[in-house]
Amino acid sequence: MAEPMQEKKTLKASAIVEVPFHDVDAMNVCWHGHYLKYFEVGRAALLRAFDYDYGEMLASGYVWPIVEAHLKYVRPARYGQRVEVGTELLEYENRLKIGYEIVDCVTGERLTRGYTIQVAVDAATQELQFVSPSIVFDNLERVWSRQ
Repeated sequence: MAEPMQEKKTLKASAIVEVPFHDVDAMNVCWHGHYLKYFEVGRAALLRAFDYDYGEMLASGYVWPIVEAHLKYVRPARYGQRVEVGTELLEYENRLKIGYEIVDCVTGERLTRGYTIQVAVDAATQELQFVSPSIVFDNLERVWSRQ
């Protein structure tokens, strides 16, 4: 008899951003580099969802630099547009891979999608960790047990 498939646990969060004037060009189109800033807003919301935002990361003895980022631009964001930055924790065992989707708050139209990858580095020794610190697993289990 085959083993029953375990449901993949996931964690999602979102944040709202209104595209500010200083992020757009003369055509009122958001400059492509600012989308990474919007990803950061969403990423912070996701990290807070399992009590491991940047303050908790440092307090646990680890820093988590971004080592890879990928973006796919679908439609431009414009000045004053309210967008939702949806995030999902895609991997956490050996690194944090976070997926993003930026959509228009009114129409739901997708504007951008992508992902980032962060790795754990011991703050004291600067050594790369090949397995995520136990606090990541502990915090996620605590959140999932409440769901």
